[in-house]
Amino acid sequence: MLKEPTLERLQALRLLAMAAAWDEQQRQAEVQSMTFDERFALLVEAEWVARETKRVGRALKEAKLRISQACIEGVECSARRELDKAVLRQLGTCRWIEEHHTVLISGATGTGKTYLACALANQACRKGHRAAYRRAPRLFDELRLARADGTFPRVLARFARLDVLVIDDFAIAPISDTERRDLLEVLEDRHGSRATIMTSQLDPKHWHDYLADPTTADAICDRVLHAAHRIALKGPSRRKPEAPTS
Repeated sequence: MLKEPTLERLQALRLLAMAAAWDEQQRQAEVQSMTFDERFALLVEAEWVARETKRVGRALKEAKLRISQACIEGVECSARRELDKAVLRQLGTCRWIEEHHTVLISGATGTGKTYLACALANQACRKGHRAAYRRAPRLFDELRLARADGTFPRVLARFARLDVLVIDDFAIAPISDTERRDLLEVLEDRHGSRATIMTSQLDPKHWHDYLADPTTADAICDRVLHAAHRIALKGPSRRKPEAPTS
């Protein structure tokens, strides 16, 4: 006879998954033979799983990953790609995020750079970190508009708070003086305190030449290239119809 009041109180406490699980337990004869601790553990597990699912969903929605379904489990490690399973497994632990490292992913168009970057960001969200994805051209546009409307410090602060920032398609187009300075501002805020993923068709060893301005290039490369995890993807384009999508 305590069923309805108990359900109401669980719902009032916003323990909705626990309430649903408890209600379901009343209909399962086999559950009645369990101990109180066993049944209570199932209720707590149901609530935890529901909340964790919602948390990850919110984190992924905020991240706005270009490939939302990308995941570590879907990344193909093969000899032709020169992607080591041990390296991927290590990155999958997200220790590099806790140590505020950078991951640099390079390779020709279609080799899966964006998928891998999004998979690492997805893993970060699943592990409780906040992430965001930006293509480099869009990032520069966002910062340019922020300068124009006076919100530049606020936008920089928002990027600085992210545990993981994905900058995709870096060096895909010529870079201006303002874009160089803005990139340095973003990276300076994150250096030693947050983790960053950058993808590019251009090998990182050529980034200094690409950035052109010696002083700014030195500053950016020092913050990005030092002690970074470098992944150079090889193999044919994965955008061909017969190729896997990861």
